[in-house]
This record gives sequence, C-alpha cells and structure tokens, in this order.
Amino acid sequence: MSLGDHNRLLVPISEQDHIQGWVSASVVLVKYGDYQCPTCGEVHQLIKAIQTQVSDLCLVFRHFPQPQIHLYALRTAEAAEAAAAQGQFWQMHDLLFTHQQALGNAYLVEYANHLRLDIPRFLQDISSQVYIDRIHKDIESGHQSKVTAAPALFINGIRYRNRWNIEPLIAAIVTTNH
Repeated sequence: MSLGDHNRLLVPISEQDHIQGWVSASVVLVKYGDYQCPTCGEVHQLIKAIQTQVSDLCLVFRHFPQPQIHLYALRTAEAAEAAAAQGQFWQMHDLLFTHQQALGNAYLVEYANHLRLDIPRFLQDISSQVYIDRIHKDIESGHQSKVTAAPALFINGIRYRNRWNIEPLIAAIVTTNH
C-alpha cells in the first residue's frame, strides 16, 4: 500500500452500486452516508445544489450506517435497499435525507406508501434483513478506503477532506476535473 492510498477510493464502482448519472462523467462523486447523520443530510443538500451547477456529474451512494450512534441508521439503509428492489432507491434516498427527524418504522412505511411500493414486500424485505449483506459490503468497501465515519466523499477517486461548504466543494470538483 502506498502512502497516498489513505486518500483514494480503493473499491471501484460496479453495477452493485447505486449510480445516478454516467460513470463516464467528467466528475464522479462517491459518497458514503448514513441516513440519520445530520452532516450527511447537509452534504446531501450540497450535492443536490452541485448537481444543478455541474452538468457532467455522476453520483454514487454507498451505505455507511453508524448504528452505534444512530438508532435508525441500519434500518433506514435497509429501507432504501427494499425501495431499490422496487426501482425506487433514489426516491427513498431523498425522502430519508429530507425527513431525518422522522425515521421510525411507521415513517418508513409512510414513505414506502408515498412511493407506491408494494408494502407487504417492503416490510418482508426489511424484517427478514434481505439486504443486510449488501449494506455490509458497502461498509467494508468504505473500510478498505480508510473510511471510519460518514459522511465520506471521493471526487474522481480522491478523498475530499475540506469543509462541507459549497465553495470549497465546487473548487475541489473543478480542481480534480482539470
């Protein structure tokens, strides 16, 4: 392992990832996140803003729940995966970040209902922990890239370590892109 490996994304993007945009885009953001983490929610809003400013951008989301500090972290990741199984990952993803103060089981069902998901299937998937291995694979990929907490962001494979503000983030994107 080289000295620079602690700043690099070591697990390449694959078809297993949740991808918004094209992986061939000039800017590829890989975000490790926890739906209950307030800073992850702020970064979600920053990325939404950046998506309106940077046309050739790809977003990849990987789960990095921190159940030791966030009671609903793992359950919300499972809810996002259960929604993904019904073709609604990004919609559930946005709802979970938008409603971070309301992540209990009843709310998850409400969001699934809002998205017109098959509720019995959604509940069965969560209760039987169908997607727990997939979530753990995301966590392990984060550990391989030296991620210890969420949020963690990689811009074109390089770890972003500056402030979570729009200006330094846009500057980092522009710099990494040239």
